Amino acid sequence: MTKANVGFIGLGLMGQGMATNIVKKGWPLAVMAHRNRVPVEALVAEGATEVKTPREMAERSDVIVLCVTGSPEVLSVIEGGEGIAAAGKKVTIVDCSTADPSVTTKLAEDLAGRGITLIDAPLSRTPADAAAGTLDVMVGGAEDDVRRVWPVLECFAGRIIHTGPTGTGHTMKLLNNFLAMGYAALYSEALMLGRKAGLTPQVFDSVIRGGRMDCPFYQTFFRWVLERDPNAHKFAIRNAFKDMSYLAAFANASGAANPIGAAVRNSFAHAVGTGHGEDYVPMLSDFIAEANGIKRTEGEKIG
Repeated sequence: MTKANVGFIGLGLMGQGMATNIVKKGWPLAVMAHRNRVPVEALVAEGATEVKTPREMAERSDVIVLCVTGSPEVLSVIEGGEGIAAAGKKVTIVDCSTADPSVTTKLAEDLAGRGITLIDAPLSRTPADAAAGTLDVMVGGAEDDVRRVWPVLECFAGRIIHTGPTGTGHTMKLLNNFLAMGYAALYSEALMLGRKAGLTPQVFDSVIRGGRMDCPFYQTFFRWVLERDPNAHKFAIRNAFKDMSYLAAFANASGAANPIGAAVRNSFAHAVGTGHGEDYVPMLSDFIAEANGIKRTEGEKIG
């Protein structure tokens, strides 16, 4: 079958691996640079075409994948004189960001009136999975629209779940991240309390690993705690705070009380407010320890 022309905006830690899989699997791909030209040049060497603006990308694409930070960034590449919508062309946008579901649903309604289809397809797992083509993808959209982009998603996904209409993908992603960031906050606080009692991270890990509370997220988190591997989970604390803020907005709009969500958000808010926003999520364990008077000595690995 003839493959659709695909555009890709957002060649960051996740996006570069995703886009590479798309072009390597034979799809015509257009990309554009933001601040870093290295991934663009690597993709052009693989056969992708570089464009200068989102509008130019829309003019030559049938499907555009967005892998940007959140709702403001999504709006910035769609709206305006050089945005996707300005091309005046029917195109399907696949939004892989972690965004505010209320913004997503309103944007989808607005774009539908201009012949543009918006599908939300946020991601789970890591940049290593993006490069391997084994991401989890949660897709919100009409069945026919999801079916049309499914082969593109398969380029970088090992598992795809259709969650329902547009907006449900981003809602499910917030719930997924709530669980993940909740674990991160729990691990960090538990490690700190253990240290106060003289329990080392190694002892903590020897009890948890292989037991009922073990899981893949725990294992990547503890690759930083025990091995100081900075690449264990390359997801910035500032992005975790952003996602938990979206969750708070969703809970407020739903009229729901979510005290645990507020506590998790505050753990990340405290880290961001004291200058740790660019650290990766497992490094929250160091911040929580140090905020409670536990300092790491040279050569020591703390939680």
